[in-house]
Amino acid sequence: MSLDVSPHLLAQAERGEVDERDFVDCVRTSLPYAWEMISTLVARLKVDGGEFADNQTPPPDEQARGQLLRALASDAIRGSLERHFGVRLAFQNCHRVAVFPLDGAVDERLTRFTSVRGQLLNQSPTLRDC
Repeated sequence: MSLDVSPHLLAQAERGEVDERDFVDCVRTSLPYAWEMISTLVARLKVDGGEFADNQTPPPDEQARGQLLRALASDAIRGSLERHFGVRLAFQNCHRVAVFPLDGAVDERLTRFTSVRGQLLNQSPTLRDC
C-alpha cells in the first residue's frame, strides 16, 4: 500500500472532493523519506538559488527507495507535492530527484534534465539494479 489513509480522508474521498491539504499531510506521514528529501531540496533551492536542486545520494534502503518511487510515480501524489511546494519535480533512476523553480526558464532546465541525453549521462554501473 502506498499511503496510510486515515478513516477521515477515506470518508472525504467517498463523499467526493478531497481537501488537498489533508491529502498532502497523508503523503507527508506515509512517505517520510520522500517528503524529507523533497523538503530539503526545496529549502536548498530557495537558499542557494541556481537552476535547480537535486539529490545524487542513493536511498539508504529499499523502503526509502520505494517511498521515492511511490511519491514520484503517482500523478496525484507528484502533482500535489508540486503544488504544495510551488516547484516542478523531476526524477531520474531510483534516487535522483530534482526540484525546479516555477519561473520562465524552467522549461529549458527541466527539458535538459529530463532529456534522453540527461538520462544517459546520469547512468552508473553501481545503480544498475536500483
